[in-house]
Amino acid sequence: MDAVDRLDALTRRLRVECPWDREQDERTIVPHTVEEAYELADAAMAGDDAKLLDELGDVLFQVHFLSLLLEERGAGSLEQVAQHVHDKLVHRHPHVFSDAEVSSAGEVLANWDEIKKGEAGREPGIFGEVPENLPAPLYARKVQRRARTSGLESEPEPVVASAQALEAATREDAAAAFTAVGDALFAAVDAARRLHVDPELALRAAAGRFRGRVDAAERLGEDAGSAWDDLTPHQRRKFYAQAREA
Repeated sequence: MDAVDRLDALTRRLRVECPWDREQDERTIVPHTVEEAYELADAAMAGDDAKLLDELGDVLFQVHFLSLLLEERGAGSLEQVAQHVHDKLVHRHPHVFSDAEVSSAGEVLANWDEIKKGEAGREPGIFGEVPENLPAPLYARKVQRRARTSGLESEPEPVVASAQALEAATREDAAAAFTAVGDALFAAVDAARRLHVDPELALRAAAGRFRGRVDAAERLGEDAGSAWDDLTPHQRRKFYAQAREA
């Protein structure tokens, strides 16, 4: 707690003495908060404990800074933030803090969504308080999950059929291609949800693997004495295949 107090004191000093920190409000600081959250996710997925420790500190500073902004206009404080989330978690875990019983993690999530519906200030409707500015894969997953917990558990979306429709799409029919791409992505997110895989992180990991293979192919070309731009398409595919095997 002493370390947390020192961080709080540091945040307050920066807010007074640093010109950049003085200029910030929640709208200008939140993009940095989101960026730090993604860096935290990257560290967690990489299994890098040292980086995880570092990124957790960055996120913690963001919480202190945003809480201080609330305090400055008399709308809250770090203490109130902590107390509010404490009370919320107790309320949403009746199987831990009360006499409710659950037999699976799925039941916990279903209870969580049901409890949220009855909390004061919640937006009405199945999709109440589903933020529309979420990254598209996470937005799609949240919409699917809300539909499921509302009682609409459909059959698994035909991922193969969506892929086939995508394969049949053409540039000449832009509207049909747009719909086919959206349906295929939505079906892939639905498959990820059912497999308990985060689609955002899975897609980032896949992009990272592809990037790594392309980087490796470029190095193989350089080792063979040619810059990537000087290689023929056939040579690039050959080096990429070697990198993928490796």
